[in-house]
Amino acid sequence: MSPSPTKGPLLLGVRHHGPGSARAVRAALQAARPEAVLIEGPPEGDALLPLAAEEGMRPPVALLAHAADDPGRAAFWPLAGFSPEWVAIRWAQEHDVPVRFIDLPAAHSLAGGDESEGGGPEALRLDPLAVLAETAGYDDPERWWEDVVEHRGAGGVREDVLGAFEALGEAMGALREAYGDGGHQRDLVREAYMRQRMRAARREFGDAYAVVCGAWHVPALRARTTVAADKALLSGLPKVKVETTWVPWTHRRLARAGGYGAGITSPGWYDHLFSARDRPVERWLTKVAGLLREEDRQVSSAHVIEAVRLAETLAAMRGRPLPGLTETLEAVRAVMCDGSDIPLALIEDRLVVGDVLGEIPDGAPVVPLQRDLTRQQRTLRLKAEAQDRELELDLRKDTDTAKSLLLHRLRLLGIGWGTPAASRAGTGTFRETWRLRWEPELSVRIAEAGIWGTTVLGAATAKAEADAAGAGELGEITALAEQCLLAGLAQALPAVLRALADRAALDTDVARLAKALPALARSLRYGDVRGTDATALGAVAAGLAERICVALPSACTAGLDADAAAEMRGHVDGVHGAIGLLADAGEGLRERWSAVLATLAGRDTVPGLIRGRAARLLLDDGRLPAEETARLMGLALSPASSPADAAGWIEGFAGGSSGGGTLLVHDDRLLGLIDTWLVGVPERAFTDVLPLLRRTFGAYEPGVKRTLGELVRRGPGGSAAAVATGAAPEGFAPDLDPERADAVVGLVRMLLAGV
Repeated sequence: MSPSPTKGPLLLGVRHHGPGSARAVRAALQAARPEAVLIEGPPEGDALLPLAAEEGMRPPVALLAHAADDPGRAAFWPLAGFSPEWVAIRWAQEHDVPVRFIDLPAAHSLAGGDESEGGGPEALRLDPLAVLAETAGYDDPERWWEDVVEHRGAGGVREDVLGAFEALGEAMGALREAYGDGGHQRDLVREAYMRQRMRAARREFGDAYAVVCGAWHVPALRARTTVAADKALLSGLPKVKVETTWVPWTHRRLARAGGYGAGITSPGWYDHLFSARDRPVERWLTKVAGLLREEDRQVSSAHVIEAVRLAETLAAMRGRPLPGLTETLEAVRAVMCDGSDIPLALIEDRLVVGDVLGEIPDGAPVVPLQRDLTRQQRTLRLKAEAQDRELELDLRKDTDTAKSLLLHRLRLLGIGWGTPAASRAGTGTFRETWRLRWEPELSVRIAEAGIWGTTVLGAATAKAEADAAGAGELGEITALAEQCLLAGLAQALPAVLRALADRAALDTDVARLAKALPALARSLRYGDVRGTDATALGAVAAGLAERICVALPSACTAGLDADAAAEMRGHVDGVHGAIGLLADAGEGLRERWSAVLATLAGRDTVPGLIRGRAARLLLDDGRLPAEETARLMGLALSPASSPADAAGWIEGFAGGSSGGGTLLVHDDRLLGLIDTWLVGVPERAFTDVLPLLRRTFGAYEPGVKRTLGELVRRGPGGSAAAVATGAAPEGFAPDLDPERADAVVGLVRMLLAGV
């Protein structure tokens, strides 16, 4: 192996998260055998480096540094198994060689407001790889890097590895000479600090040490500068106290699509290139075939063989040393996916990027809240996973209830590990569905939430009490009360209810009161399901409902425009459903609410949209006879009413998800009234009411719309009236045919026998 042509320490310029760089770093360290290894990274992480050698450490992981007094000011330094820095750390530990971080301390970078995901590896305005690729005649920097670095030593490391690092350093020197330092003053400060750490290493080890850093920094670290000049750059830097730890990371967060500035487009592919010691293309396409088989696609060994041949042919035609990701994906699309992009998208998501989640050992320092969360995760067997996972819970089971409480408490703390989803198992209150996905950023959220307490329960309780004291609107407090019941925060409820009662007593806006009531009703319902004492909450909800009953009629006659009427209609629906959920409210409250609806339905100063909705709610509750319903519709659709108001009445009565279409199918009178009114609408007015009618009837199920159209086409007597007079609708016999009916008896018995 040829020695480095320059004197001094061994400078190994790398690409962050490059498997080719990682292999080359390992080979270079093995050849040079330095007495110490210095790595680009925050020096605060030095104390955590021994954890990298523990059995429980599984990359990808990241160093997390955050301000001690503000955990939200944080930065990550991610490392994958194929990262050159990780390889250098592990080589040093395996050979009992000192290893240290030498980048600008996080104490300075966080104090200066430069915190960001990725911390040290800041994105340059100048992309050196793009310039080098363009110079070499490539239009894609990724493809150039694959050809000249990642594919080097795919079947074994070349002997000129040190010379390759020297050549890359010279190329970066030429770029910096031509383009300057890239426009970042912070890079100059970082490089000054690195040189200071290198001087300290020289005093301890001479020149027998190696430096692993981004290739862009190599010329600056090799340059001869004075101690005074570097001290001048570093003087006066702001500083804060920081805390550091290891946190799990994911391949998805290493991808550029995830927002990481020094990311890569294909971490799963790079991990494969690094771990596959031989025949990487064949092994990769075998993985692809396995994934497609799991998705029930017919992929045979012959497909794999043909895809390998096609990928190699494409690489040869393009003058590439080995098939790259582009060639392999093109071969997969043509041979295994039948030219379809749908299975190819699955491959790119699962294999090219991937959902690998790293692990850290139990001995890693964490905030007490994280320790309590980890304990509960293990007790409840809720494993943190990078991929989406759906969790079905039955709240009648103690373990499932405990899982639900934990997830709700975390949401209240702003730790969004789980997101509630619509349950496929039904709409009962004893079932919950969650969509779980662990993201590395949740480690920061946990550190931030640590200010509220050392346990999940204690922190959530304290956070709820503080939120109640600082809530600005009634709706915020009612939503908080619902969260407290869902999360089982019995100790926080008194403070929340006091704030709720105080705010409700002062609030005179009926719209805000109506908006707040449904959340309280849901809270009472879930409190019953979870066995939570919500008696005080029921009293507040009943009082709120009484105030709404008094104020709502006048609020609906104050000259509401179309938008305000639509908003108020939504409030009427919400209050109606909420009062139905108030099991302890008694018949008296329901009677008063029905009286309010009757007032709204019969008052001509109320917008038609609200009148129609009130009439429909009364009809559904059995409190409005059919004859009275027909009378109200006749008044609303009379020539004295404006077409727009009449159309609004129809929308309120028959629109939305209230089953209005089915009602019209089975009630000749109501359908006839609407039909007669619509036929008589003047031509000019019809243009104005058409959008309202289209919105109303367009929401019906296709079968309902088809039936209504048939009934209207037949005209009067074509529906229920026709049946009453004995007239047979088209396609049906007037009487039952016993002979044809008997023919199906045997089949019905056979079906029922299997029930």
